[in-house]
Amino acid sequence: MIVIPGGADLAVGSNLNGMGNQKIRQFVSGGGKYIGLCSGGYYGSARCEFEVGNPDMEVSGARELKFFPGVARGACFKGFQYGTEEGTRPVKLKTDLALQQPLYNYYNGGAVFIDADKHPNTQILAEYEEPVEVECPGPQAAVILCSVGQGKVLLTGTHPEYNPTLLEAEPGTDFEKSIKVLKENDVARLEFMRHCLRSLGLKVNKESTRPSLTPLVLVSRQKEQLAKLVYDMEHKLGYESENIIDLGKDKIRVHKTLDKFEQSDLSDPETAIKDVYICDTALPKPELTPYFNTHQYLNDLEDAYKELGYSTVGELGSTILYGEVLTSSSSLMMYNTPFMRILPHGFAIIGTMQVAGRGRTGNVWVNPKGVFAMTLFLRMPLSTPVVLLQYLVSMSMVQAVQTYGPGYEKIPVRLKWPNDVYILRPDCLNKTDLDSYTKIGGVLVETAVYENQFLVAIGTGLNLFNQGPTTSLNIVISEMNETLGTKLKPIATEKLTAKYLSILYTMLERFKVDGMEPFMDLYYKQWLHTGQKVTLDHPGSPKAVITGISKEFGLLTAKEVDRYGNFTGNTYELQPDGNGFDMFRGLISKKL
Repeated sequence: MIVIPGGADLAVGSNLNGMGNQKIRQFVSGGGKYIGLCSGGYYGSARCEFEVGNPDMEVSGARELKFFPGVARGACFKGFQYGTEEGTRPVKLKTDLALQQPLYNYYNGGAVFIDADKHPNTQILAEYEEPVEVECPGPQAAVILCSVGQGKVLLTGTHPEYNPTLLEAEPGTDFEKSIKVLKENDVARLEFMRHCLRSLGLKVNKESTRPSLTPLVLVSRQKEQLAKLVYDMEHKLGYESENIIDLGKDKIRVHKTLDKFEQSDLSDPETAIKDVYICDTALPKPELTPYFNTHQYLNDLEDAYKELGYSTVGELGSTILYGEVLTSSSSLMMYNTPFMRILPHGFAIIGTMQVAGRGRTGNVWVNPKGVFAMTLFLRMPLSTPVVLLQYLVSMSMVQAVQTYGPGYEKIPVRLKWPNDVYILRPDCLNKTDLDSYTKIGGVLVETAVYENQFLVAIGTGLNLFNQGPTTSLNIVISEMNETLGTKLKPIATEKLTAKYLSILYTMLERFKVDGMEPFMDLYYKQWLHTGQKVTLDHPGSPKAVITGISKEFGLLTAKEVDRYGNFTGNTYELQPDGNGFDMFRGLISKKL
């Protein structure tokens, strides 16, 4: 799906006119989806007419996509000003849906779609209820659905995607009153938004609100380490009032008993005081943490280290903070600097659901049940080539899956450079081409420096049993059992976590002594790119063959070839965080 949000459509056109728009239209005609919100609605129409006659603001002219064959005309209501909330309002919409409340959307300069009822490819999903202030001879179409070839297009003059709880206003202003109206009728907005997305042919969650935070439990296999951490929290950070400690960005309420197990503050998850239960004498009963059994995890951790020849449990994963619903395991660590500075090496934060998960390029999401999500804390010498840690982590994740037990080595899990985890789709188990693989996991490594050490937060995510957005490990296992005759049990979060941490511990101990060299063969065995031919996004678009990564800094190496496939002698090295690698298009390009 392609989404073009609100803003200014001239800027979008300056980047996409010509070849870009041709590719978008080809994508949609072939069965893709397009959503144009406000300015994206103007952009997806055959003609944009915005503030015609206003010499300071007029934008009018033909547009290339022409998903809606008619005119998008606005602003529908006077008073719009770029970069301000002037002219914004809650607009009431008419729709054929049987909603529980009146339908209001946030409005800020959007269009009405002229004569939308006269175009055979167009369906009106909602109309403005009050008269618009531009010429509109027919129905006042505010939200429309267009059929384009095999694809679908949703164009809106309003903002059905705006969550009013995220809007802020100065007290006593008209905008504050507008937010109040939107909040009071938000149930209808969500129902309407779900209907719009389903009309596009998309799968939509039954629940569309973020789950509330749950208590966090602090447990450990090493009682001395847990006692020291609690002591440092109390004495180095200190109590702000009663049992509340300020970690930096977040505040926690400390409990020494499990007698009253609850998250007491259910306000905004970003600002709520998080309830943390110190489990130094007793672990929570399984029913208190139904999606992560802490008893089972600690036993699995001991077994995992023993399998690798250790007589005692290593530092990685010995002490963990777990929550069924938390904001983000990475944010709880990286955004609380005072807290991070007192953490022991190997400490981990694990969550079943994250309401503000974070990715490599600033992406934020809500992850549902079924995703293995954790952030591991490491203290490393400043001499450590930290860019290489992502390779060790991703290899450890794949190894944890393929050594889970007898037969699990057959699970087709592989690595995409530099650290994404891919798997053969359930419908492609007998294939090996790149297009048959899909992403199920990834790694985010963040660092800070304190007292001549790297403080490293390693965020990992792996889809274990959630059905979307692609597939999951256990779905593939189920399909393997069905079509290939294997008899593998579903992978459990507790055991996988334990195996991943023990394997990474072993790799790190070797890495400290010998660097990346001992792991090169394993990485190449696991990755998808050996001998892959690519085109470089470079003057002349030279062709090249992927040959590996550099052992010193993990740079991707590619050797240029001529039209006959012979090496020219030119070698390119690309940084993991400075370049994109679209393996499905066979293109290496520089990230913007």
